[in-house]
Amino acid sequence: MPAHKIGDLLLQSGELRALSRRAQHLAELQRAVLDAIPRPLTSATRVKSLRSGTLYVAADNSAAAAKLRQLAPRLLEHLQTHEFQVTGIRIEVQVSMPQIGPGKSSRKRALNTRAIADFERLAHALKDSPLKHAVTRLVQRHKRSVK
Repeated sequence: MPAHKIGDLLLQSGELRALSRRAQHLAELQRAVLDAIPRPLTSATRVKSLRSGTLYVAADNSAAAAKLRQLAPRLLEHLQTHEFQVTGIRIEVQVSMPQIGPGKSSRKRALNTRAIADFERLAHALKDSPLKHAVTRLVQRHKRSVK
């Protein structure tokens, strides 16, 4: 099967072509908005959609939204001078989920040999119980990772 560029595939279907044009238009709006606002706000601002001439902009927090609302008249003028068909701007707070980078909280830390020995002594001192079984499994798992 020959390799195709994603852009070529998007242009083959009428629905995908319309979707591609809309996505490109929103990306252009995003760039125009980011060019018009102060740099500290750029990481907290995203263009959501454009419906009936109203541009919907999402802010990550209420402080960013308040500042964007203050800047809205100037932003609207900037967009209109750049030939965008925008007649109004609506700012909404939409908190984004923090991105956990690789190796942050998902990284498992190995126990050193002294800690493993201490847990092993604890397991021998405990009576037969779910806690003893859990500590024993912990010791076995970490002994394998030390080898």
